Amino acid sequence: MALFEMKFQPGVNKQDTGVGATDRWVDSDNVRWRYGLAEKVGGWASLLTDTIHGVARRQLAFTDLEGNRYVGIGTDKFLLIYFEGALYDITPFRTNSSGTQITFGASTITTNSTAPGTSITITTGSAHGLEIGDIVALESVTMPTGSGINKNNIEYTSTDKQVCQVISVPSNVTFTITSPTAETAGGGSDLTSGSACIVSPYQRVGPSEQSYGYGFGIGDYGGTVTGSESNQLDGALNADTAGTGGAGTAVTVDSTTGFPSTGTIAVGTVPTAELITYTAINATNFQNITRGALGTATPGTSNGQAHLDNTALQNATKWTNWGDAVNATTVTLEPGLWSLSNWGQVLVATIANGKTYTWNSGVSGDTKFTTRASMNTTSYVTAISSGDGNPTASRFTLISPTTRHLVHFGTETTLGDSSSQDDMFLRFSDINAINTFAPEADNSAGDQRLQDGTKLMGAIVAKENILVWTDNALYTMKYVGAPYTFEFEQVGTNCGLIGQNACCEIDGVAYWLSNNGFFSFDGTVNSLPCVVEDYVFDDFATTKGQQVYAGINNLFTEVVWYYPSSSASYNDRYVVFNYGESGRQPGGIWYTGVNTNSIRTTFIDATIYPKPHATQFNSSSAGTFPDVVGASGLGQTVYFEHEVGTDQLNPDNTVTTLTSFATSFDFPINTQQGAGEYFLAMRRFLPDFKTLTGTAKVIVGVKNYPSESMTDSTYSPFSVTSSSTKFDTRARGRYANIKIENEGSGEDWRYGTFQVDVQADGRR
Repeated sequence: MALFEMKFQPGVNKQDTGVGATDRWVDSDNVRWRYGLAEKVGGWASLLTDTIHGVARRQLAFTDLEGNRYVGIGTDKFLLIYFEGALYDITPFRTNSSGTQITFGASTITTNSTAPGTSITITTGSAHGLEIGDIVALESVTMPTGSGINKNNIEYTSTDKQVCQVISVPSNVTFTITSPTAETAGGGSDLTSGSACIVSPYQRVGPSEQSYGYGFGIGDYGGTVTGSESNQLDGALNADTAGTGGAGTAVTVDSTTGFPSTGTIAVGTVPTAELITYTAINATNFQNITRGALGTATPGTSNGQAHLDNTALQNATKWTNWGDAVNATTVTLEPGLWSLSNWGQVLVATIANGKTYTWNSGVSGDTKFTTRASMNTTSYVTAISSGDGNPTASRFTLISPTTRHLVHFGTETTLGDSSSQDDMFLRFSDINAINTFAPEADNSAGDQRLQDGTKLMGAIVAKENILVWTDNALYTMKYVGAPYTFEFEQVGTNCGLIGQNACCEIDGVAYWLSNNGFFSFDGTVNSLPCVVEDYVFDDFATTKGQQVYAGINNLFTEVVWYYPSSSASYNDRYVVFNYGESGRQPGGIWYTGVNTNSIRTTFIDATIYPKPHATQFNSSSAGTFPDVVGASGLGQTVYFEHEVGTDQLNPDNTVTTLTSFATSFDFPINTQQGAGEYFLAMRRFLPDFKTLTGTAKVIVGVKNYPSESMTDSTYSPFSVTSSSTKFDTRARGRYANIKIENEGSGEDWRYGTFQVDVQADGRR
């Protein structure tokens, strides 16, 4: 019989059935299409021997004025700099609204004798506001005499940036860390030092993943509480209107630091806590109180409950009572995100819903690597602090590249007042002055509130303007000069952005992922035809949209979105749109992948570096950088350079095999009587690879009916090398397909055009 060419159209079609996806590939992993041909993707190699604590959420590559290259990396715990094969920790210390670093003087350090080596308890002179999982630097440490624990194993110095993770918070003035070694001379008693240390907390970023929920009583039984502020009563509280130490209308506590000026406190333990509203704060008093709010008074009375001295309390301003319908915004907890931009050689870093910091790469020598990102003045850049009337709470920021305005999105309506944060409100600085936000007659600072949507979701710099997304719409933000500075125009609706990092731009076209599909903007909003859309959205944890990361791989004209499947906590899927190959196929060229080796949380294009950089996260492994004493539950991020070799080169120089496959549609025999009427007999095939290194496996699958699953033919799989000429198959069925794959290290392949001996072989 004559030989037939097995030509398949580029890309994957998952919208149709295996039989209906005529002339297409229907599944793939770690495969791309180039010049119409399927090929295994390039490998990746670790750029570091260290691995990073936490999950990376943002990358930015930039240069200083001398052309030195840097990458800013923001994780859920840290802000890091990658430079010439090394990492540097520049995470800002916790600051007040004016940018001043917050420190606590600790009065005692107590080592644990009953469980040696388990923990060290540190007592602070005032309420510390720490939470489990926080990172702290301990300086000027004095260990208890006779403990045998070397302070150098927990102490932070300018040269040894060793920090500790908080493992428990027994009270508002105590916390514990992991002891690096066991106490050696306790004599059965805890040992305490007379003078302890200085505690400098790291700025808190946010959780490692996004959580979300609907319904009734979604939190603790009795209600839910949001807000990190906590403290305790200063004196017992009677079950009446008056509080001990108050004047009949007040409650006295150890400290009111961090609590809003008006709100609600929960005294005691959920679900039996008493809710107390207040309208004013004076020193350590909550004033103008109302006891027993929302039915939490002593049963049978209209007053409150009785509470002992030192009873814990917390901010409960956003309380939802048991049985009340829970608003979605109440139970959505976004992951710890950064937005990173560069103001020339200065890195501008904003924590989502928090403060903005700068780090200057232009500082001479290595001093810059021992200097943390800060809100205060550094060389070449003015301070970003509320003292200059600047925002202290914003969803994200961006630098306008031509005018050098710093734009705060989802920020404060009242400068310096974080409680006035409005998710749809934005502010922009004066031109070329990233610390001047108050609008004046002689500057170009200003603000704008967008209307279509509930929150600003993301922004990128495009060809002629800034593109700004809400959760429902797309706006353009174009510089027009005085008196308005920027002009805003809504250019699309029902096309909102699913996550802050789910958008990208290349060659004047923006691409993004919405809750309802894929879109592009080239002056007009376009819905991207997508032949894998149902596959993506049928198994997509859209409630974790803030974890989606869109990247450009311009070396192969690819836009890739990494996203979490419905059963995953972190990104474990990817979908690719090949914009360079899209002209070869109506609906564009799309492909997908699920290989765990390819999980990525960030991805940046080859711009100042010759190859793309990406981060891979593993929640079950532990990182090594920075040096965190007692690190627990942070996970591990590996920093890779892509398109290197054929496999995965790990930080320890071991190799993980990069497997790949592509599967064709289920093809029948076409006769005058129709497709599928006759059984087909595939007698042999002649392999044809454009390139082939090592071995590629070819599997011939067969089935009799469209609804059946494919089974491997009798002689499958066939091991193909560069010297292979033909293979006898003896495969029989109504439908057949072929699958190309590799399973070994060092293997690489690019499909050509197979020739197949197929003939009709009876009917049933």
